Amino acid sequence: MPSFPLDGEVLVTRDRLPVLPLRDVVLFPHVVMPLLVGRAASLAAIEAANDEDRVVLLVAQRDPETQEPAASNLYRVGVLARVRQLTRLGTGTVKVLVEGLARARVTRYIPTGAFLRAQVEPMPPLAADDVDGEAHLRRALSLFEEYVSLHRRLPTELVTIIQGADTPARQAFGMAAHVGTRLERRQALLEIPQLPALAQSIGDMLSGEIDLLKLERKIDDDVRGSLFQNQREFYLQEQLKAIHRELGGEDGDDTDDLAAALVAKGLPEPVLARAQRELRRLRRLSAMSPESGVTRTYLDWIAALPWTERTDDVLDVAHARRVLDEDHYGLDDVKERVLDYIGVLSLVERLDGPILCLVGPPGVGKTSLGRSIARAMGRKFVRMSLGGVRDEAEIRGHRRTYIGAMPGRVIQAMRRAEVVNPVILLDEIDKLGNDYRGDPSAALLEVLDPEQNCAFNDHYLEADYDLSQVLFITTANSLATIPEPLRDRMEIIRLAGYLDQEKYAIARQFLLPRQLRQHGIDPASVTLASDVIPAIVHGFTREAGVRELERRLARLARKLARARAEHRALHPDADTSVAVERVSADMLQAMLGVAPFDPAANAIEDKVGVATGLAYTSVGGDVLEIEVSVVPGRGRLQLTGTLGDVMKESASAALSYARARASTLGLEREFLRTRDLHVHIPAGATPKDGPSAGIAIASAIVSALTGIPLRGGVAMTGEITLRGRVLGIGGLKEKTVAALRNRITHVILPQENARDLDELPAEVKAGIVFHPVRSMDEVLAVALAHSVIGLAPDEAVAMVAH
Repeated sequence: MPSFPLDGEVLVTRDRLPVLPLRDVVLFPHVVMPLLVGRAASLAAIEAANDEDRVVLLVAQRDPETQEPAASNLYRVGVLARVRQLTRLGTGTVKVLVEGLARARVTRYIPTGAFLRAQVEPMPPLAADDVDGEAHLRRALSLFEEYVSLHRRLPTELVTIIQGADTPARQAFGMAAHVGTRLERRQALLEIPQLPALAQSIGDMLSGEIDLLKLERKIDDDVRGSLFQNQREFYLQEQLKAIHRELGGEDGDDTDDLAAALVAKGLPEPVLARAQRELRRLRRLSAMSPESGVTRTYLDWIAALPWTERTDDVLDVAHARRVLDEDHYGLDDVKERVLDYIGVLSLVERLDGPILCLVGPPGVGKTSLGRSIARAMGRKFVRMSLGGVRDEAEIRGHRRTYIGAMPGRVIQAMRRAEVVNPVILLDEIDKLGNDYRGDPSAALLEVLDPEQNCAFNDHYLEADYDLSQVLFITTANSLATIPEPLRDRMEIIRLAGYLDQEKYAIARQFLLPRQLRQHGIDPASVTLASDVIPAIVHGFTREAGVRELERRLARLARKLARARAEHRALHPDADTSVAVERVSADMLQAMLGVAPFDPAANAIEDKVGVATGLAYTSVGGDVLEIEVSVVPGRGRLQLTGTLGDVMKESASAALSYARARASTLGLEREFLRTRDLHVHIPAGATPKDGPSAGIAIASAIVSALTGIPLRGGVAMTGEITLRGRVLGIGGLKEKTVAALRNRITHVILPQENARDLDELPAEVKAGIVFHPVRSMDEVLAVALAHSVIGLAPDEAVAMVAH
């Protein structure tokens, strides 16, 4: 068993001692230290030592982050310590008070399951046996006294305790235990075998630490002096301002430029008074005050907004028409309204800007039309997207009491425009939302009301701002989601989908040249056969606008560009600048792939129980097939196709009409007793709703029950009542355009909508025969292949309104 000489006694230990690894701590002999033990291996080592002779070996870890250190992660020199006190805490940890006894060198670490044990050998004791060692020790004690005086966390009594130690070893280890340095340097002190070398290392270490403490003390004094100087300067500045006020003058500072800018802006009197009041408040605030930054930002916004600056309108109607026609094909209603505004503006000095709402399917040019209007009038253009906006503060701004407050989007748009009469496009106004933060559509009521927007009050500005000279243009795909009060403040202009002839013209005049230029191809070097554009429109697109058409033309341009690049790589000397490439319809499959739509698929033929209805959606008009099947059953009506409540009610009303007119239609009075009706409207995954499919559902039910086919070229739209009356519908223009696109030749519509026929495009009126009707009997007379009530089909067709 190894023996360790202590003061006046000899400690005899076992061959294998329990090892307690320490993290970020080095224990020195003759030092008492509390430890908090929580790791399982460490707890097992403490329990083993407590059960034996209460002696444990304390060794520092090389890497403090290691949770379960192995022998390779432990130093080879440690300290034998006696467990003086052991307290078990409620958290599963143990608080141990240990006393360092003597240094020991580990000859071997031995794993014993739960913890490590170590075989150790004693290290020679420290002794001041020469003058050199005594000198180094006195130097270290002197430096330690200065170190303690500079250190804020070490008590001055520590110097007295260490100087009064009875042996040089106790003095040296006492100083080493209280020097604040890295773990590696403390471990190096523990491993030094002789007292002179240990005292010299401690002295050198204390000398470096004293220099660092002096530097820290100097930096701290400098910071305190700087703070005092700032406070002194602030106090003197306040005194100087007070002197200026007493003398009746202004205190000159960096706000003079801001004051001059506010005066030069020509602000309205209330706004100027408010700005000057905030400016005086800013001058009284300290530059370090948070309120100073808030007030300065507010005044910067006031100075940056346009209050009197404006652009001169180009009031030339002919110029405006030329610009609008250059940018857009068709869209006559919008162009006429803008030209009317320009004409009136040329006769009067001032005219409040109208609030135009362009409603139409995607891809018809609503957004780009706003930019063209601004160019035609010579005004600046600002686009403001409202899609997904759910916070009222986005429109009205945040009050300045909030951190990071800013004006709303309207005021921000005016700052970007830099004039008081821009064209502001409020895009996707039908996509506004609302939640607990407010309703943005309600905040827009003031913005879009010509009677109120001359004094728009933003929460951030807290001052009236004139928006009456702004030309607001809003866009939407559907009016259904726009609140009625907001809709009432706007002038609605509907943009129906483009006709085929219009798409052909747009593709040739606008889309194809633009795509060719973007892909590095001279438009003059490419010619398309006359049937190419119609083939793309009918075989590769199904839309009211022209976005998909432009994407197909872009793909065509990419194929042409790639072919030219490959040809140039194979023939670098060939001159392709004058070559003209011709594209025919036979080449489309190779360039665009297989056409997703077959123009011949919509075969117009008479079918039993299948009616053609017309629908109006947010993406334009569409044609629906309504299918009815009669199967044996007990009178149940089954509705499929993702139908809404209104459409389900229309189906019930149609069935009630058929039951009421059973005898006239040649049906048994109790025909439902043994039959079920199944009404289906493809496509099943697309939600559908609305009352305008009522007469189409009723016609399909009557056809299925009577076995009489419906005429294939006839489409219909209208709401049905229980008595068979046909009520008016909306979206007639979009529906009829879709009918013409799908080669429908006859359209049945309510008599109430006959007055809307004059507003339809000439191509629609020339290609479709319209049948205004008042009752369901008239609908069946036209729709059925041969009549079962009163009116013959030939007589019904004669009731035509072009």
